[in-house]
Amino acid sequence: MIALLRAWFTRYFSDPQIVSLILLIVAGAAVVLLIGHLLAPLIAALVIAFVLEGVVLRLVRLGLPRSPAVWIVFLAFMTVVALMLVGIAPLLSRQVTEFLRELPHMIAQGQEALQMLPQRYPHFVTDAQIKTMMGELQHALGGVGQHVLSLSLASVLGLITLSIYLVLVPLLVFFMLKDKALLLNWARGLLPQQQALATEVWREVNLKIVGYVRGKLVEIVVVWLATYVAFALLGMHYALLLAVLVGLSVIIPYVGAAVVTLPVIFVAYVQWGLGSEFVYAVGAYAVIQFIDGNLLVPLLFSEMVNLHPVAIIAAVLLFGGLWGVWGVFFAIPLATLVQAVLHAWVGAVRRADAAAPPP
Repeated sequence: MIALLRAWFTRYFSDPQIVSLILLIVAGAAVVLLIGHLLAPLIAALVIAFVLEGVVLRLVRLGLPRSPAVWIVFLAFMTVVALMLVGIAPLLSRQVTEFLRELPHMIAQGQEALQMLPQRYPHFVTDAQIKTMMGELQHALGGVGQHVLSLSLASVLGLITLSIYLVLVPLLVFFMLKDKALLLNWARGLLPQQQALATEVWREVNLKIVGYVRGKLVEIVVVWLATYVAFALLGMHYALLLAVLVGLSVIIPYVGAAVVTLPVIFVAYVQWGLGSEFVYAVGAYAVIQFIDGNLLVPLLFSEMVNLHPVAIIAAVLLFGGLWGVWGVFFAIPLATLVQAVLHAWVGAVRRADAAAPPP
């Protein structure tokens, strides 16, 4: 048994490049797990610069020097941020406040509808089941109320943190774009000298992650705008709030759409009942989800991420549990990283086996 383990270890860990690659990944994961909350502005700036770098490179390919290209992209990014803070954030905050104020009335209407179910469908729903369901609902709502209260008490700290982010993150983004070559050379100096395998993994992952993150951001914006336009035209309450939830739901494949369907149906039912407007709103939402899943996603991602749905769901559960929202957002890129590492690792082992003299 020991000889078998020794042979397996020698085969898969004898290459120094493999050991270096594994140590780099373990060190990066340890930094994120242990002090990731302290480096949150740096990580956020790195992600934003990572996305904006593609726009800068396109301008450079068109013949524009890098420095003016960086300034143009950075100013455009800050303009979009300012428009969101001035135009969208106040409206979204007002709708959230109105929703929380009307929530008790909406819940009362939902309870009345639930209490009518045993009379309409006595063979499928009983009074005992409804009482149990309402008790669980009240318990869950009590937890939500306590959470909202804790958020309101921490609002001052949240505003301070937001102010720091609004100052630090743009500065970090600008310098990451401006001094990209300098920073990359400094980072390469910290890496081991044998970097061939790590470079191979990085090239594969970089191509896929860049396309995935940019495509996912485009998908969020398109789904959000389409949902907001549809709900606003129908006169649906909290159209912007629901549209934001629907847009963000695409971050979590398969699961997000199922979860956000409940508030959409609930708000539409409370506002219109089971009338024609309710059917129009739910139908519009279903059409948007259908277009997103069958047209938009294949168009944006194509064969960029070749992962089985089981692997995607497992990655969402694992990385979401480790790193929260960021882990959910980067679940697929991180799964792609694992896939690329395993592919390069196995390829290196097979090349070593092929180069070894026959026994």
